[in-house]
Amino acid sequence: MAETPASILLIDDHPLLRQGIKQLIGMEDDMEVIGEASNAADGIKLAMETEPDLILMDLNMPEMDGIEALKHLRDQNISSRIVMFTVSDQEDDVVAALRAGADGYLLKDMEPEDMIAQLHQAAVGKMVISDRLTTLLAQALRSNKPQQSSRPDFDSLTPREKDILRLIAEGLSNKMIGRKLDISDGTVKVHVKHLLKKLNLRSRVEVAVWAVEEGLHKG
Repeated sequence: MAETPASILLIDDHPLLRQGIKQLIGMEDDMEVIGEASNAADGIKLAMETEPDLILMDLNMPEMDGIEALKHLRDQNISSRIVMFTVSDQEDDVVAALRAGADGYLLKDMEPEDMIAQLHQAAVGKMVISDRLTTLLAQALRSNKPQQSSRPDFDSLTPREKDILRLIAEGLSNKMIGRKLDISDGTVKVHVKHLLKKLNLRSRVEVAVWAVEEGLHKG
């Protein structure tokens, strides 16, 4: 039984780049570009209308940048995975994107086959970060750890939240977590919201990195 291809929305102000990505994705059976926008405002509108599985968005765009657009989409509770696609490997940009709720951060200078492999991962709910950024990200989160009382406290979580945290650390999407734990996507969403608040973390990526650093993903 063939599954429906993962729907992808491209938001980037470079037409040639969008064209190149569309051609690459067009060769894949399980992914399809369902829309594209050349600026953040149009991209947000399209995202609200289509709720794609995955949004691939540039960081540096005129008028409204990718971080602002990302915050706006998260405020609207868009359930799409949102991956930043950019030339910037600056620590501040990476951390800002992930703190604003990005599900991944990929660099534009990656090889086409690597990018497609990462998009496959993102489309099925995994978090994706360009290889050379992972060390930088871990260091940044370590140096930005909240002080004492507001530091993430694993023991403050309920048993169900702990289960969900471990599955987030494995890179599973809400849908996949729901299937595994036999609960609805909506219930998973509520638990994720609660555990982010309790841990004082902003995004699933932060949760995953923190869980791996603390060794919590091993159960």
